[in-house]
Amino acid sequence: MSAQDQIKDTVEKNDVVLFMKGTKMMPQCGFSSRVAGVLNYMGVEFADVNVLADAEVRQGIKDFSDWPTIPQLYVKGEFVGGCDIVTEMTLSGELDALFEAKGVTYDKAAAEKIREANAP
Repeated sequence: MSAQDQIKDTVEKNDVVLFMKGTKMMPQCGFSSRVAGVLNYMGVEFADVNVLADAEVRQGIKDFSDWPTIPQLYVKGEFVGGCDIVTEMTLSGELDALFEAKGVTYDKAAAEKIREANAP
């Protein structure tokens, strides 16, 4: 199976997927850590793909999404974005709305706490 097929298969078979450096329990870069931390805190079940474990997947995900950086978040097969976009969406409530629209379970109270903690 090619890296592209493997990526496509992973994105299609999991409601939420984070392609990241490291794992959700042991991120290996600050940006991956931030996105995994948000998802973990909000109680979102997600598959994590450690791109450091496979150079073909690491490059393949960039080609697949036409997005140059990692981490990359997918929800129900749709590319959402990287760390900056996920952070913005979390703080604006857009990530909550996306999860609700796509039928993804998350802890709304935890999402509110993130926004409260980051309010100006």
